[in-house]
Amino acid sequence: MSELIPLYSIKVICSNCEQEFETSRVRPSLKKAIRRDADFCSYYKNENPDYYVVRVCPACGFASTENSADKLTDRQRKAFAEQVGSRWRPRDFGGPRSWETALETYKLALICAQSINDKERIIASILHHIAWLHRYRGESEQEQRFLRYALDEYVKVFEREGVAGSDARLMYLIGELNRRVGQFHEAVKWFSRVVNDQKIMDAAMIRASREQWSLLREQMQGLNLDPDNLTSEG
Repeated sequence: MSELIPLYSIKVICSNCEQEFETSRVRPSLKKAIRRDADFCSYYKNENPDYYVVRVCPACGFASTENSADKLTDRQRKAFAEQVGSRWRPRDFGGPRSWETALETYKLALICAQSINDKERIIASILHHIAWLHRYRGESEQEQRFLRYALDEYVKVFEREGVAGSDARLMYLIGELNRRVGQFHEAVKWFSRVVNDQKIMDAAMIRASREQWSLLREQMQGLNLDPDNLTSEG
């Protein structure tokens, strides 16, 4: 029996120039992660689906994800053309991607998102994915750098959207990224908010917050820091 080819192509309409182009995706049947980190970074035996999140228009260079807007406004088109599009040399990212190519597409998506003033949530996700790419390579300095950038954007998302204050996954993630960059007091603050907020009904995120708070105590003891200086109710 012939081996299943991991990639397949889909057609996408560019949000900027409205031309149709093809981009690759990993088959859903092959997307099973072999393990996952506490901040949702996944590891795969074969082709990594995260390498194919960004779609890059070969004609104009606009890079986006499936969560981006379907169509840019005139103001966004102008900003993109001035800051990114004017320097674009036609290239096709439609086929298989190496780690280096994946990183290139994410960095392109980042400057595109920043040029059009895209939603903080999209920018945060792109930055977080770049941190994961560096984690795959064990490049901890770059990973930490992009985790901090992502963390700043996630906090902005919470401040903008968090009136309801019950996005448990986002709050947990802010806690976990704080833990990963060594901001332990902030980490505890966010984990305990998830655990103690009566409006939060997400049992998985409440459990994860408890687990990471417990891990944080061990982490502090390993660094000869006093975990009892940190307080968490619940």
